[in-house]
Amino acid sequence: MTHLFSPLTLRGVTFRNRIGVSPMCQYSSADGFTAEWHLVHLGARAAGGAGLVIIEATAVEARGRISPHDLGIWQDDHLYGLAKIARFVQSQGAAAGIQIAHAGRKAGTARPWEGGKPVPLHQGGWVPVGPGDVPFSDGYYKPHALTAEEVQQVCKAFVAGARRVQAAGFDVIEVHAAHGYLLHSFLSPLTNLRTDDYGGSLENRARLLLEIVRAVRAFWEKPLFVRISATDWVEGGWTVEDSVRLGGLLKDAGVDLVDCSSGGAIPGVQIPTAPGYQVPLAQRVREDAALATAAVGLITEPAQADAIIKGRQADMVLIGRAMLRDPHWAVNAAKALDQPIPFAQPYHRAY
Repeated sequence: MTHLFSPLTLRGVTFRNRIGVSPMCQYSSADGFTAEWHLVHLGARAAGGAGLVIIEATAVEARGRISPHDLGIWQDDHLYGLAKIARFVQSQGAAAGIQIAHAGRKAGTARPWEGGKPVPLHQGGWVPVGPGDVPFSDGYYKPHALTAEEVQQVCKAFVAGARRVQAAGFDVIEVHAAHGYLLHSFLSPLTNLRTDDYGGSLENRARLLLEIVRAVRAFWEKPLFVRISATDWVEGGWTVEDSVRLGGLLKDAGVDLVDCSSGGAIPGVQIPTAPGYQVPLAQRVREDAALATAAVGLITEPAQADAIIKGRQADMVLIGRAMLRDPHWAVNAAKALDQPIPFAQPYHRAY
């Protein structure tokens, strides 16, 4: 029976189990460069038994950072630190993934513990960009509406970032198209009011994402993931039915797995959060689009995660905050489920 600790192989990359470390911003970078914090933080979770470790949203443009303290991959100089992390993660038996991203109209905000509001221009903030010129919320800067030519430049930035990922030796690329960031803001009818080839129908709103995916797949031979917000949780917004249609398009474009999160397009939406609340979204996309999925969001207990895999609701689980609390979550889950423990050898005597 397939379970949490059964291996999964996609495009020749075998994940030792179905547990992934969800990409979580650490807000600990300067000018997009990795710090020792990133190596220790991510390396600890690889040593802690995860099958996949995904580096946080890593900006393909400087203006695409969520905060001035986010990681970047817009220049070759960023590669040394990223490659070092990838090598260490792989040395511990985990696959090394990275999420390439652009924050769009939600870019340029302070770190959460510093208030999370847009950084003033005179203090290092910048004018964000988006499919239109409507700000994300009160107090946010009015974004620059991208022209069709500028949209193509963004596509090229994603592709250049993916080529750097390849040069750094990673196993998985995840394209971030969720949480109200740039690609999601093109997908959602709440935020994309364009009348050109990048607006209107679902196929047009998905055009930028699909152009990026196809261009990356043209040279990237390893697993390619896309994170989506599978629903906007509001009438008139993106729906799970839209996600199923998008899943089919992504599958045809060469995507191997869709990472199903939700929300973030607009502020103030009431999301019915509860343990595993996004799992049905992953299951729906998996079944109706016939595409592998990852479930994420308030998955905290080993038995809960195992049941998701056994029930064929998703092919992987991505653990977020529970991994922040316990870098050895995977090891402890194996112990709880009476499975072989993927411990690091120096920790053997503890088990």
